[in-house]
Amino acid sequence: MPEAATRAPLAALGRAAASVVGLVGQIALLGRQMLSSLRRGQLDRTELVRQLYKMGWQSLPVVAATALFTGGIMVIQAAPIVQRYGAHGLLGWGAGFGTLREIGPLLTALMISGRVGANNTAELGTMAVTEQIDGLRALAIDPFGYLVLPRFLAIIASAFFATVVADALALVGAAYAGSWLLGVEPGLFYSGLTSGLLGFSDVAHGLIKSVVFGGLIALSSCHHGITTQGGAPGVGRSVNATVVTSAAAIFGADYLLSFVIQ
Repeated sequence: MPEAATRAPLAALGRAAASVVGLVGQIALLGRQMLSSLRRGQLDRTELVRQLYKMGWQSLPVVAATALFTGGIMVIQAAPIVQRYGAHGLLGWGAGFGTLREIGPLLTALMISGRVGANNTAELGTMAVTEQIDGLRALAIDPFGYLVLPRFLAIIASAFFATVVADALALVGAAYAGSWLLGVEPGLFYSGLTSGLLGFSDVAHGLIKSVVFGGLIALSSCHHGITTQGGAPGVGRSVNATVVTSAAAIFGADYLLSFVIQ
């Protein structure tokens, strides 16, 4: 009996590990297939423009609101330390360093995952369970070039440009929060920001992360979307799987990239 009780958790752990490895392999194969379609020029540019508007432009309001509050929150958290040591001139550097390298791309990716990734999975999943994707194949239309590849590129581009906007607005929010809470004028804030940063490398650090995060969201949402089975309940399960997979992949990639990109 004790031996059986010991084997059960190990068996469950083994099944979970095999499931994760299988998922990673399937997503990698999807990425390879999309790169192959892109190399052959099988891309519907009209659909790409439509998805860029829907995924990128229409995401800006929620990204902007999140970024402004994020900048203010960073100043609120730093306020006790700034006041204790009188480091008002370093407020811009502290807020900018954390925002550009970490908070901006990470929170933007999570917002894109929740709004764009989940919606993309729901749309592709609905097409899959209603056999619309099979209908495209019957009409000799490549589903990857028409549906999947434009969405993949649009999510990556949306994550990148949304991060640029989020970084800028987060710094604006931090500057005015610093003026209101600590009496640090925006000019002093931006002076500390520009003099304390290492240079463009700090901006590039976050932007590289945003591209990687966007790719992970795109791969996860497209994979779970086109492999959906089981009708409406299956669509719900795929959306849930996309959100969980994307979040786990984003945090894992963030940890690794923080070491690789210096």
